[in-house]
Amino acid sequence: MSALSLAFGLEFADLYERDGLVKVDAAFLAYLAASDGDLAARLGAARATPDDSDDKAVAQLMVDVAPHVEDFVAALFAIEAEVRALAAAHDELAPLYACKRLFVQRRAAKRVKPDEAAAFDVAVIEANLEALLGAAVDERNFATAVMAWLDDEESHGEALELAMHFAAWATLTVEGRDRFGKGILFKVPRKPDPAHLVVVETSHRRGHDMLHLPTDHLRRRDGFALTDAGMDLTAALDHANYCIFCHNQGKDSCRKGLRDRDGRFRPSPFAEPLTGCPLEERVSEFNVVKSQGHSIGALAIVTVDNPMAAATGHRICNDCMKACIYQKQDPVNIPQVETRTLKDVLALPWGFE
Repeated sequence: MSALSLAFGLEFADLYERDGLVKVDAAFLAYLAASDGDLAARLGAARATPDDSDDKAVAQLMVDVAPHVEDFVAALFAIEAEVRALAAAHDELAPLYACKRLFVQRRAAKRVKPDEAAAFDVAVIEANLEALLGAAVDERNFATAVMAWLDDEESHGEALELAMHFAAWATLTVEGRDRFGKGILFKVPRKPDPAHLVVVETSHRRGHDMLHLPTDHLRRRDGFALTDAGMDLTAALDHANYCIFCHNQGKDSCRKGLRDRDGRFRPSPFAEPLTGCPLEERVSEFNVVKSQGHSIGALAIVTVDNPMAAATGHRICNDCMKACIYQKQDPVNIPQVETRTLKDVLALPWGFE
C-alpha cells in the first residue's frame, strides 16, 4: 500500500473487515478536513443529522465530495498517475461534446435545411477546411478548431461558416451519416418510434420471410464469450454530457420516476408505469461527476445506492433510461454510462479493491 495508508495505520486486510473500513473512513475524513475544511464540516453535519427532505442539498454534497473521494482513493493505492491519465483522457475528449452541443446541434442542424446541405459541394468545403486545419478533417481536430474559433467569432467568421456547412452536411445527409456513422460529433437525437425500437431487415430464406438485425450489427458467437463490449469512453461520455443533470431542478425522473401532475407514474407507450430506477440510484449526479473526468468519484456515487453495479448496467436493466426526462427524443443511455464507469475503474491498478 502507499505512504498515505501507512501514515493512517491502514493495512490491506482493512478493506475486507467492517472495523477496517471504519478506519478507512476516519482516514478519509481527516484527509478531507486537511484539503477542504468547509466541505468536511458540511459532510460532518449531514452525517450527524441526516435530512432526506432537502434532496438537492444532499445531491450537491455528493457531487462536491466525489472528487475528494477520488483523490483519497488514488493516494491510498498509490495510483495517482494512472488516475490523472484517465482524467486526462476525459479532458482530451471534452471539445467533442462542447462542439456538438454549442455548434453542431444549436447552429448547423438548425440554420441549414437538409436539402440545402445535400446541395453543398462538400469536396470543396472539406478541402478548404483541411487547409485551415493543416490536416485531414476528423471529429477531434474539427471540434478543437471550432471551439477555438468560437472564442473569437469576429476574426473567424468565414472559417465558422465553412465549418457550419460541413457539419450540416455530415449531420443531415445520408452520405454524411454514412461517413461518420461510428462517431458521435455529427449525431443529433432522433425522435423514437415505439413501434420500431429495433431496426430489422427482412430476407427470404428456405421459402420463408425472416426478420434479422442488419448485417453490420450481427455478432458471431465464440463459445460463451461476450459478444457486446458495450460503449467505449468516447460514446459513454457523449451520453453523460447529453444528460441535462436535472437533479438540480428536482426533475430527475430517471431516479424518481416520471410522474403526471396528479402524482401518478406516467405510462409508457406500452402502458408500463415509468417508475425509474428501482434502486433510486443517483443517475444525474454520477453523470455530472463522470463528465468532469472523475471516474472513481462517479462510481462511488453509483455504489451508495447500487453496490452491485457489476450486475446491472447495460446488460440487464433500463428502467432509468425509459423514464429519462427526454421522452420525445432519444434518452440518455444511462446503463451504458454506468457500465463504462465501472470498467474504467476496474481497469486501474487495484481496480477491484
